[in-house]
Amino acid sequence: MIQIGGFSVPPAHKRRIEIPVARLPTQTMLSLPVIVINGITEGPRLWLSAAIHGDELNGVEIIHRVLQQISPRQLRGTLIAVPIVNVFGFIDQSRYLPDRRDLNRAFPGSKRGSLGGRLAMLFMEEIVNRCTHGIDLHTASDHRNNLPQIRANLDDPQTYKCAKAFGAPVIIHSQTRDGSLRQAATQQGIPVLLYEAGEALRFDPHAIGIGVEGVLRVMTALDMYEPKVHSRPMTAVEVRKTRWIRASSSGILLLSVKLGERVYEKQILGVISDAFGDASVRIRAPVDGLVICTQQNPLVNQGDAIVHLAVF
Repeated sequence: MIQIGGFSVPPAHKRRIEIPVARLPTQTMLSLPVIVINGITEGPRLWLSAAIHGDELNGVEIIHRVLQQISPRQLRGTLIAVPIVNVFGFIDQSRYLPDRRDLNRAFPGSKRGSLGGRLAMLFMEEIVNRCTHGIDLHTASDHRNNLPQIRANLDDPQTYKCAKAFGAPVIIHSQTRDGSLRQAATQQGIPVLLYEAGEALRFDPHAIGIGVEGVLRVMTALDMYEPKVHSRPMTAVEVRKTRWIRASSSGILLLSVKLGERVYEKQILGVISDAFGDASVRIRAPVDGLVICTQQNPLVNQGDAIVHLAVF
């Protein structure tokens, strides 16, 4: 038996739970939607979370597809899925909460803090504290596109095992950020994977497919689930350092590299020109690397991040 939000879910059962968060000015109650699948036997307790940033939608669809494949009677342990964490941003198609705060900088939260702090505390108490493992699903922010990648603490054996099992094209050793869900859960000794793939407010079928297969492979590695068809993970590139390449001048950007492309030191990544064609600046790679994120908006200001490289 597992209890969440004052509700009990017995073994071999699936239940959707709505945990009240706060009321809108119209007095309409917004709730945290949670789907609990409690397996037929005890085992690991894995949470899946998406849309901590309300405009990041790929993870919502990943969770939807995973839930369609999992039967309580074929599950060992418990799967706790929260497809929309930032319900306020999701409704507004915004990355942020109504007060423009970033929910993923509010953890572990506070019962008397801002709206973000209260929602973060609720998530920690009702979800994280009941789990042994976690996978947090993200996309790139506005006007950027991420190559499917796992970010995790690769120095932790349990986390590394899950990262390898996920099977994303790139695995990045990444330190946690202050106030993030991953930091708060890691401080409680919970292995957490951060999956980044695609762009905001867009479905990316390739990124979604890799995410669904990756979650199922992690569940298999944890001995929670035995899939009917075993998919082989792709050979992953493991890196411990990344580097942003920034615009040296303002203008119109024309990139000449694509996501997943390997580049070499001094290779031209793109050109920034002015609107009249009178001047242009070539952007070159300072190191060898793999393109894991690109700027989608061709209008750039000096200092804007335009290409993210996984450094070899």
